[in-house]
Amino acid sequence: MGTRMIDLTKIDPDRPVLIYGPTASGKSGAALKIAQTSGGVIVNADALQCYAGWPVLTAQPPAADLAAAPHRLYGHLPFDAPYSAGDWLRDVTPFLKAHAAGGPRPIIVGGTGLYFTALTEGLADIPPTPSAIRQKADTLSLTELIAALDPATAQGIDLRNRARVQRAWEVQATTGRSIRDWQNATPPPLLGLDDCTPLALSPDPDWLNARISERFDVMIKTGALDEARAMLPCWDPTAPSSKAIGAAEMIAHVTGQIDADSLKEAVIVATRQYAKRQRTWLRSRMKRWHQIALPDVAQNRLST
Repeated sequence: MGTRMIDLTKIDPDRPVLIYGPTASGKSGAALKIAQTSGGVIVNADALQCYAGWPVLTAQPPAADLAAAPHRLYGHLPFDAPYSAGDWLRDVTPFLKAHAAGGPRPIIVGGTGLYFTALTEGLADIPPTPSAIRQKADTLSLTELIAALDPATAQGIDLRNRARVQRAWEVQATTGRSIRDWQNATPPPLLGLDDCTPLALSPDPDWLNARISERFDVMIKTGALDEARAMLPCWDPTAPSSKAIGAAEMIAHVTGQIDADSLKEAVIVATRQYAKRQRTWLRSRMKRWHQIALPDVAQNRLST
């Protein structure tokens, strides 16, 4: 969409805003600035921030931010609840409808690229996976899951990503149709890019890596280990919320399996790897979004 400056205080107040960015890139702060300046309800688009139990570890907005502007879809799910992109679309739809009827515009912010792609490009209405099929999938190895996929599906997904492979397997086992067939029948999107202000934060890797290291220290000071101790009695490594970056390492530390230095190194490395995948999604799937280079920020202005 070209290179220009975007002033957060002058975002069109009548259009929904989408803000995507890697972890620790400052997207939540940008959303809050827009909401405080020109109004709107901040809606979460991060798969792990939807869960209760790990608000500090998943960097959910702190109490002061929650009090400064309305926030929705943060921590609204129990730790073990299944939740898909389709579920998120159903949850975000009321905010879009409310805005169309004259209500506050949504400012949708998060780091789950699939949610934004589903919102702006459409998502096939695939039936939910029965628990028995999911339980069976959990017992299969990645190699077994891949072997059961049809060639076209296997060719079109990242075979190193177990979550993606297992999802494809579950759809095929549940419906008798490949996930590729379902995707080819995708309905129109709920919100087109021409009907909103889509912002994609593209930070310098070195700058972002430094912020990730700093944020780990902040998380420790603000209660991440207390969260781990509270979650320990119900800890289940297969639960959806347990995929939060650093959750397994925090549990390992509070149970004496790793020391503090090993904890810090493991979480920072995992977070940087996750941020790299998020930047890759941005480059490959968000070419029509306003690309925002960071840290080229002066007060409220973002250079795109």
